[in-house]
Formats: sequence, C-alpha cells, structure tokens
Amino acid sequence: MSDTSRPRTVARALAAGLLAAGGGLASGAAAAADAGPGPLTVASQGSFFVGGRNVASETLSTLPAYAPSGTITVDQVYVRYQIPVAPVRAPLVLVHGCCLTGKTWETTPDGRMGWDEFFVRRGFPTYVIDQAGRGRSAVNPSPINAVKLGRAGADTLPPVFSAGQEPAWAIFRFGPEYPKVFPGMQFPLEAQGEFWKQMVADWSATLPTPNPTVPALSELAKRLKGAVLVSHSQSGIYPFQTAALDRSGVRAIVAVEPAACPDPAKDDLAPYKGLPILVLFGDYVDQSPRWAPRLALCRAFVAAANAAGGKAELILLPEIGIHGNSHMLMQDKNSLDIAEWLAGWLDKRVPARS
Repeated sequence: MSDTSRPRTVARALAAGLLAAGGGLASGAAAAADAGPGPLTVASQGSFFVGGRNVASETLSTLPAYAPSGTITVDQVYVRYQIPVAPVRAPLVLVHGCCLTGKTWETTPDGRMGWDEFFVRRGFPTYVIDQAGRGRSAVNPSPINAVKLGRAGADTLPPVFSAGQEPAWAIFRFGPEYPKVFPGMQFPLEAQGEFWKQMVADWSATLPTPNPTVPALSELAKRLKGAVLVSHSQSGIYPFQTAALDRSGVRAIVAVEPAACPDPAKDDLAPYKGLPILVLFGDYVDQSPRWAPRLALCRAFVAAANAAGGKAELILLPEIGIHGNSHMLMQDKNSLDIAEWLAGWLDKRVPARS
C-alpha cells in the first residue's frame, strides 16, 4: 500500500525549505509532494547476488535424506533492484541493520510507502540488500551440525543471537524502557506486531573479518559505476569500511543512526577526503545510554574528517525541526518527510548523471 494520506503541508514546507536553502531539490519534487503517488512505473526490476565463496563440508546435514558431504556457497549478498524510467540520479544501495533484513526499507509496518519505493519514484535506481548471513543470503550450518554429529565440542558452536522485543524496545528508542513511550514518538506502535515479525536471527558474529558484506558492497558499487551507500545501525560502519577498502564506486555515504563511525584517534581518514558524507540521527538520542556515546563518536569523526579535507555533515533531526523520530526513522510516521529532505541533500551533494 502506498502512503496517500500523510499530511502534505509538512512535505510542501520541507520542499520549500530545501529550495530556499539551495538544497537542490528538483522542482518536480515539490509538485510530487502535492500529488498522490499514482502508479509506480519502472524500467526494470529483479534480483541477483554479489560476493560469495564455495565451502566444502562433511557436516552439511544430519538428516538421512540429505548427504552430509558436499560444497555450498556462503557469504554472498542478495540484492533486489528497481530501476526508474530514464534514471539520471545516482543509484542508492540500502543496507539494513542488526537482526533485520532488507525489509527495513520496504513497506512500513502500518502499510505506508517505504524508502525503496519513494526513491525509485524520485528517479533513483534503488538496490536493497540482505546482508551476508541474513534473510535471503546464505548461512553455513556446518559448525552446528558438526556438534550435533559429535565431531566437534559444544564450545565450537557459533554465536548466533536474536534480539528480544522487550530489550529491543529501548534499542530502537520507542521509549526509555519497555513498555514506556517517549512523548511525541513517531513510530507506528499500533503496528508493532508487524515490525517484530521483521526480526530474524543474527549470524554476523559468525562471519569472517571484514564482514563479507563490505567487499560485496564494493563489488556492487563498482558494478553500478558509482553508488551512494545508505546504511543503518549495525551496518552503519560498512560504507566507511567499503571506502577504506576501495574508494572507487563509492559516490557518497549516508549513515542513518550508525552504531559506529570511524574513530579519528585510530582510523585513517584519507579515504574520506572529498567524499560527500551524511550522518543522520533521529530524536531522543541524548536520553539513550546506548546511542548518546555513538553520536559523540560520530561528531568527533565528522569534525576530524572535515579538518582532513572531508565533506562530512552530521544532522540531528530535531535540530532542523523534525521531531519524534525513533531509531527506525525510515519506518516512522513522518518517514517520507525525512526521505524528501534526504532526496534534497542527495540532489545537492551528488550531481545527477548527464
């Protein structure tokens, strides 16, 4: 379902503000804020994988009907794409965070338009991934089966985890603790049951270093001949690691509520010189013992990166008049207003292709 009922006065005001500030928002965007979304027209859509490696194993199965020996492919990253008609804007690669999948960017829990569709409508080719070991990207069951078959000790079991709904409540900043709610919080709690269904087991701690998602992002960005890497939460550091691995193909970085930014006291800042970078945080961050230190680190990174010739910015949404956003700001009730603002930032910072 598309979002046809959100208040359009806010979208019009944001569009006007971006134009007045030189945000580069195309004139059609202001008109689109007034118009209903209408039919979605795409030139193409589909899916593919990037990365991956073959692993030979003797413990692929404990079931008699399936052979335990064989070769499987692991560490690949699933990519789903939608290409608008006659695209001129830079491709966006949307990367989800901990305990989630690419569903993060799709239809919101209460049935509104997700950022993947929004940006396609704005003319951005949009690529949504499932990180290695998550969603439609494979995991390796061999270490678990080896223990079950008695070929390895229980201490070798991989550290797979899931986030419970009650502790996740505070992590996602719906409130300070379950079931309290921050005043004015924008997440659609009436649809929280649908949100919790998005949560999956997280295998990231079982993966090699760097996380295979990072070289896969590099491969994908180069295949696209330049892309904006948009990360969220646990994946927030991945675009920075991708640029450090290979700057080619990375046109810009948008880190939405990153769990970490590069540490200016330890990390080389040279890969970020001249690279447009946006670090974006929602509301209530200063009230969260988990997120306040992460915001402080990102502020330090942005200052150090700019001192070293960078083009980094940190935006705290309440400071630009957008209030009530949770950690899942791409799913909040004002998510499309934020996406409208972000489209304007991208138009100004990442020139359209000729």
